[in-house]
Amino acid sequence: AENLLSAHGAKQYVVKALVLTGGRGKGMLSSGMKGGVKVVDKIDEVEDVSSKMIGYKLVTKQTGEQGVDVSRVMVGEALDIMRETYFSIVLDRAAGGPVMVGSPEGGMDIEWVAEHKPDKIFTLPIDIMAGPVKEKVMELAANLGFDGELRTQACHQMLMLYKLFSEKDATQVEINPLGQSPDRGVVCFDAKINFDDNAAFRQKDMYALKDDSEDDPLEVEAINCGLNFIKMDGNIGCLVNGAGLAMATMDIVKLHGGDPANFLDVGGGVKEHQVTQAFNIISSDPKVKSILVNIFGGIVDCRDIANGIISAC
Repeated sequence: AENLLSAHGAKQYVVKALVLTGGRGKGMLSSGMKGGVKVVDKIDEVEDVSSKMIGYKLVTKQTGEQGVDVSRVMVGEALDIMRETYFSIVLDRAAGGPVMVGSPEGGMDIEWVAEHKPDKIFTLPIDIMAGPVKEKVMELAANLGFDGELRTQACHQMLMLYKLFSEKDATQVEINPLGQSPDRGVVCFDAKINFDDNAAFRQKDMYALKDDSEDDPLEVEAINCGLNFIKMDGNIGCLVNGAGLAMATMDIVKLHGGDPANFLDVGGGVKEHQVTQAFNIISSDPKVKSILVNIFGGIVDCRDIANGIISAC
């Protein structure tokens, strides 16, 4: 990293804790250092800052008090940002396809902007068969405050991001900020990308990069078993088929004073061995004191459910 950055002529360096959480810059490390994102002037300082991140826990507003372990950092060239904008591509149910969303108010919570400054949010629905129209994308770039050559650069970035969105089966590509640098023009400074798991079979090279080390072990096991499982903080386990019924079951548990320990949709094509695996996953949570089974027999053979539970017990 030192040789690469030095050869590139970097004047400043940014060190980022590589963890799956937002708000790293305002987080607190168990080493006592504040912030999981640091800018330093000398390459020699990178090692010192990294040593106060790696091996420690980072607590942010998204992690809860337990924090997450930092095992890696990213080191890159730090660039000055003259102006910050927001840009994303998301799938929108109302539009029936992808929509480009932009705002000149970047570098902050876009939900806050949408609520308090809705006139600063610009959208551009995309025909998924024809793709984006360059002239319309140029208009969006202008709405974000880019002029002249910067407008052309911003349009190019947006079109390339749509290419990524389409070719990699993404469900969301968010750049915040899409910034203006005094010496590099328009730059994507930070990104969040979500992918369609249903397309994993044709994105094998990308999914091979997936790192499960920060995921909940029970959720990873459930994925490997073909189950839709999300761990929660309650003590009543839920084994249900159908996402809607699963959420309704959790609501009923909560309504009557209980706390669901998980969301679990075994689906309509579940097999006996998967039911056993699901039951074992739920019961392996030490917080779980009881398990509520709520099955709609119209989409699954209840004998498979019963036999799966018996095998687990």
